[in-house]
Amino acid sequence: MKSSRSDLVRLALDGHRVVVDGSKSLPGRGAWLHPDPDCLALALRRSSIGRALRCAGADASGVTLPGA
Repeated sequence: MKSSRSDLVRLALDGHRVVVDGSKSLPGRGAWLHPDPDCLALALRRSSIGRALRCAGADASGVTLPGA
């Protein structure tokens, strides 16, 4: 499903840790995700966040979506 950028949450790397980029302006690659816990769970299960950020060792275990 496609959505406009304003409807999505951007994830970015802080070292090897994945963080929510609330300002949507952190440097580097970003992974865009629907602000839905099910979407985050699916991305974690498929290991797609690390692939999107091109960082195999990305730790997305501590990611919590705003409002979730």
